Amino acid sequence: MRGVRSVIRRMTTCKYSSSTVIEDLEHFAKPYSEVPGPKPIPVLGNTWRFFPLIGEYKIEDVAEISKSLYLEYGKIAKMSGLMGRPDLLFVFDADEAEKVFRSEGDTPYRPSMPCIVKYKHQIRADFFGDLPGVIGVHGENWRIFRTKVQKPALQLSVVKKYITPIQEVTDNFIQRMLDMRNEESEMPADFDNEIHKWSLECIGRVALDVRLGCLEPNLPPNSEPQNIIDCAKFALRNVAILELKAPYWRYFPTPTWKKYVSNMDFFREVCMKYINKSLTKLKSKNVNEDELSLLERILAKEKDPKIACIFALDLILVGIDTISMATCSMLYQLATRQHIQEKLHEELVRIIPNPEAPITAAMLDRMPYLRAFIKEVFRLYSTVIGNGRVLQNDTTLCGYRIPKGVQLVFPSIVTGSMPEYVSDPETFRPERWMKLEKGENDGYIHPFASLPYGYGARMCLGRRFADLEMQILIAKLIRSYKLEYLHEPLEYKVTFMYAPEGELKFKMTKRE
Repeated sequence: MRGVRSVIRRMTTCKYSSSTVIEDLEHFAKPYSEVPGPKPIPVLGNTWRFFPLIGEYKIEDVAEISKSLYLEYGKIAKMSGLMGRPDLLFVFDADEAEKVFRSEGDTPYRPSMPCIVKYKHQIRADFFGDLPGVIGVHGENWRIFRTKVQKPALQLSVVKKYITPIQEVTDNFIQRMLDMRNEESEMPADFDNEIHKWSLECIGRVALDVRLGCLEPNLPPNSEPQNIIDCAKFALRNVAILELKAPYWRYFPTPTWKKYVSNMDFFREVCMKYINKSLTKLKSKNVNEDELSLLERILAKEKDPKIACIFALDLILVGIDTISMATCSMLYQLATRQHIQEKLHEELVRIIPNPEAPITAAMLDRMPYLRAFIKEVFRLYSTVIGNGRVLQNDTTLCGYRIPKGVQLVFPSIVTGSMPEYVSDPETFRPERWMKLEKGENDGYIHPFASLPYGYGARMCLGRRFADLEMQILIAKLIRSYKLEYLHEPLEYKVTFMYAPEGELKFKMTKRE
């Protein structure tokens, strides 16, 4: 300790360069072996903690596991001895997160999902080839693929073209909500599945240029849209089971693994079917880039239609469940926080005096409370519980020397509620984001405490479309209807996303 104080004195008296100070601090850092965390046992390591009956952790309680690790071990905790995978290092320090994110190069490494990696690089390597997309891919191949698709996916002028199509889907969905109400004006018990249908219909319109028909009444259980939804849920929600429990699937095809591969094959076939239709349609067009859709821009630029297929596959695979569960959380928070809903309604009445008028880009730009509400839900109830990186170099974090190759987890579900990073963190207050946008002093929010879409080069490619879909649905719904939840409060759980678990039987009534 005396040595560390000496280094700090040198830093404050400016006798040493910053690089010398960093080297000195690293000299006094503790070894990786001393990082606190649950102790592994011989053979089973820490994997046993996730076993049924005898284990203390449940896969669906990953958010609670993160919180308990912080409470027991502090700002850094190591989960080692997980069969078939590297250590997980939980870091509950927004300053350290900032240091890691700001120092990474143009090809950051996120912790891979081994099941997706095996599917893309081994099982179907003949299809994915050298450019297998952005999910479960790293290094130069990831950078090249992302470069091919990121400009149209993030260009505001392209995103704005989808305001009208997404609004049409949303109008259909709200009408469907009205039709599915029971005698108490409540949604059915499986309303989360209906949200998934809306989400898939929106993503299909963006990624595949098609209306998939998800919102048709009495959709058969074996219909293509319902099969896509079921496959997406299975693929995403079984990632944790495949990767945190004993990974037998790596050595022989378990039933879960075989179904996972079958689901992924189904996704590929659906994507290629619609992309080939768009390609045929594009060939008969006079190509004017300003008039092209997102998919058409990629098809017109790239010779191989597989690029568009893999991009669509990644968007659908990750987008359906994340957007759906985030939307479920948003609607639940509105239904259980009536004063927040009324403030939002007041803003919407000002911006959209005629509820039948179509929403425009200019209107969305004038809805700061709506944007702030979404950010505040993500801060307190982050759908994705954290962000991850694989260290590419030896690094000092929280006073410990962390070796290259360790998988870092920055749980924003915890840091977003820590008082050292967010003022008055337990209070749900969207206004904090509005004042932050204006540069007004309203306490503080550490810029790396809450990162719902990630950071830097690996930030979510579909984030602008996700925001657009949620903003349009919430604006259209709350402008004309009141949403209530009149049942016992729901608990938040992790299936793959962090969201309220249970029947979302919202009461929906027309506003005067």
